[in-house]
Amino acid sequence: MNRAAFELALVSTHLPTLAVVTVQASGDPSLLDAETPVYDFFGDGMGGFSDEFASHIRNEADRVLWPIITGAAQPAPLPDDAMLKRMVIWLAGGEVPDHYLPFLLEELALDGRDRRAPAAIEARKLSAIVCGAGMSGLLAAHRLRQAGVEVTIVEANGDVGGTWYLNRYPGVRVDTPNHLYSYSFEPNHDWPEFYSQGDVLLGYFQRFARAHGLYEVTRFDTRVEHARWDGARWQVETSGGTLSADIFVSAVGQLNQPRYPDIPGRQDFAGPAFHSARWDDGVDLTGKRVAVIGTGASAFQFVPAIVDRVVHMDVFQRSAPWLGPTDNYHDPVPEGFQWAVEHIPAYDKWYRFWLFWMLTDGVLPNVRVDDGWNGPEHTIGAANAELRAALIEKIEAQLADRRDLLDRVIPNYVLGGKRSLRDNGVWLRAIAREHVDLVTTPIERIVADGVVTADGVHRPADVLIYGTGFHASNFLGSFRVTGSGGVDLHDRWAGDPRAYLGLMVPDFPNFFMVYGPNTNIVVNGSIIFLSECGVNYIVEAARLIAERGPVSVKPHVHDAFNARVDAENARMAWGQPGVSSWYKGANGRVTQNWPFALVDYWAATRAPNPDDLIAA
Repeated sequence: MNRAAFELALVSTHLPTLAVVTVQASGDPSLLDAETPVYDFFGDGMGGFSDEFASHIRNEADRVLWPIITGAAQPAPLPDDAMLKRMVIWLAGGEVPDHYLPFLLEELALDGRDRRAPAAIEARKLSAIVCGAGMSGLLAAHRLRQAGVEVTIVEANGDVGGTWYLNRYPGVRVDTPNHLYSYSFEPNHDWPEFYSQGDVLLGYFQRFARAHGLYEVTRFDTRVEHARWDGARWQVETSGGTLSADIFVSAVGQLNQPRYPDIPGRQDFAGPAFHSARWDDGVDLTGKRVAVIGTGASAFQFVPAIVDRVVHMDVFQRSAPWLGPTDNYHDPVPEGFQWAVEHIPAYDKWYRFWLFWMLTDGVLPNVRVDDGWNGPEHTIGAANAELRAALIEKIEAQLADRRDLLDRVIPNYVLGGKRSLRDNGVWLRAIAREHVDLVTTPIERIVADGVVTADGVHRPADVLIYGTGFHASNFLGSFRVTGSGGVDLHDRWAGDPRAYLGLMVPDFPNFFMVYGPNTNIVVNGSIIFLSECGVNYIVEAARLIAERGPVSVKPHVHDAFNARVDAENARMAWGQPGVSSWYKGANGRVTQNWPFALVDYWAATRAPNPDDLIAA
């Protein structure tokens, strides 16, 4: 074992994590008595320890861990529940409510067991069709197969990966820390960056699919056209023929149908024009005049990546995004950190847990309305106002030499109302370049050689790139779903998609969605976690189906759940009147977001309550 690498790891790792793994390995909790980590919202997450205590952590880690790593000593037995609780609370930097502990300990999984792996369904053999081979579809297929369900995946693309297969624009990367953006039971120790790029993520999901035999059960380049319940089974008409199964699972995601703006003359543009989600690699941007329409998450990534290639760029913005300071957004994972994740016992689990807790529910008060609040414009409470002021200060500091841009880059809506973006400075540096214009005047029309704004200014362009997002609220918009009695799902929704737990709709027996209505998360966690919870519910519902026959959710259960969701979303930043975003449907209702704590979704999806369901 490499001593030099270990010594490098000691000075490169996350200190609070290093402390708890040392406590676990030694069985001695004394490190937890000296200082408690304090995490500043804009800090480095290292706990704010004194230099003396930081040195003590490293010395103790050296004394305890090196003999274990080399095999000269054995680690202490796994801590009991009382010690685990103490370690969790210390690493979290404060009190953890008791009802969070089972939820957090399952995520931590110190004993190495996959606690979410389902037991085999023994009542009878079931079959399922899963539509989509992205993150959620692969997960659903894997868990169902673990339970003994015969699975066929239908995938429109030529490979697995979903959004990471389709989105290949320059600069594409995840905005959740990679040590958390992975399946809880399938860790990856060699992420090259803290927020990895798209090709790395695609590779992770491809390896997962190969390792678990999912390529062999997937029909690629095949589209679902119509899924129909015939009274006993699902008949799924695809571009490659009709399939039949007991269960139908939609895992097509929300962000896969590119949205183009309704701008007059869009078809008149004579040069190359494409959406970021359908990036045209055949177009050389070198020396070109490029017009970018939109400043959402995709443009935020590709604009800095291409800015040095073009001779001029106009970036057309309707509303500025909020920028969340993330200094390590593009940083490589240091060698010593990589070594720690791979070789220090339990380091990977505790570090993932720390990320999980930091991104869980502590941020929710910042985007929730304070009752009776009467503070400054575009704020909804004291915490929201304080964080807004801090973020504006960060933006102003980046534009000390371009004060003329401030009124265009400081958002004029409540923080949390729209998706906030990871910021390490590259966005503002890009739009502050001399050959870049940030245009906030509305577009009047597109012409053959450029864009004309409402003030009559013609802005010439050789290439037009749309960073205008997706038809997010058009759930399952690429195919028809027909339930009991011939009811059409899209007719039922009438442009206002709703589901029980984002998973089930009345009169659609044995039909489930992953990442369905109101299961998007905004500020607290990773979407992979919600998908794991939802898939757990689906597998346990399959167990019920095997025992009792087809089931669907009772209408009053569905309606009461959605009433609670609507009431809570109305108290969140994204649900405020006058705030427009892809979180809302055409009627202004929030169709995307989960407004409650993550622990609430975890608890609700442990297993179906048979009283909530009705035999079909």
